[in-house]
Amino acid sequence: MRHCIESLLPGGENVEILIVNDGSMDQTAAIADEYAKRYPTIIKTIHQENGGHGEAVNAGIRHATGLYFKVVDSDDWVDIRAYLKLLDTLQSLVEKEKKVDMIVSNFVYEKEGATYKKIIKYDKVLPEGKVFTWNEMKKFPKGKYILMHSIIYRTQLLRECELELPKHTFYVDNIYVYTPLPYVKTIYYVNVDFYRYYIGREGQSVQESIMIKRVDQHIKVNKLLIESVQIHEVEDENLRHYLLKHLEIVTVISTFLLIKSGTKENLRKKKELWKYIKEQDTRLYGYLKYGLLGPIVHLPGRPGRMVSVGVYKVSKKLIGFN
Repeated sequence: MRHCIESLLPGGENVEILIVNDGSMDQTAAIADEYAKRYPTIIKTIHQENGGHGEAVNAGIRHATGLYFKVVDSDDWVDIRAYLKLLDTLQSLVEKEKKVDMIVSNFVYEKEGATYKKIIKYDKVLPEGKVFTWNEMKKFPKGKYILMHSIIYRTQLLRECELELPKHTFYVDNIYVYTPLPYVKTIYYVNVDFYRYYIGREGQSVQESIMIKRVDQHIKVNKLLIESVQIHEVEDENLRHYLLKHLEIVTVISTFLLIKSGTKENLRKKKELWKYIKEQDTRLYGYLKYGLLGPIVHLPGRPGRMVSVGVYKVSKKLIGFN
């Protein structure tokens, strides 16, 4: 947490740092208050009862006074040189009175024990050096997604779309990054490796074993994504294509987790999930079922499930999701 805060301080008076203590039982409150006392014009501390990651983000949005809003988790950090370049870019856009709804930058997987650091870049998809719209970008290839780590939203946009993340729910970062996208009209890409995403810590929510234990949470978020955006009503082709791709990978991961667990209960939940999708939107159901990995998750019997798990493992490496 200290490392995270220290990485953000070089923004100086141009950045408001909101530390949300979401009912933590460790030293979070004391550390937060210590920094708020040392930097009273920069740091504000918000103490609240535990509501989970989503409610912490909600609190940040409610209290933010800055023009732009960025979520930085306490075990992650930002690259200082990239940070300063991003701030210069934002300042320049403000001075030129250019309204930008979303800023995209690269992020780095800081994986525990890994010698090679995977960098997620967007330079092959997004134009650089200008404000652009969805129809000016290329279509995202398989394995390339906009994640919470890569985006900065205009604060007022998050309020205009009435984003409210559910309490006590894991994996709400998908909702945060997905639901506001139809409201985004203008985008700017800064090609710097800004966000450092720490992964591999024991007990982390994105560990596969933990995700299987919390698969009901994943299914909940999966359904909320489907309900939040009527994809086929989105007019912009590139945006519609991206929304389908993002929903596809979330649904595929939900399904593979249910298959890999191997329990009768979770195999029943798999059928229920796909039945729910079909009842909600038959066109979406067809896209997901017959997409890149859709047919694999519907292979019959135990041999089919074994093949599905094998394909899932290979896809994790090739496509790059956790």
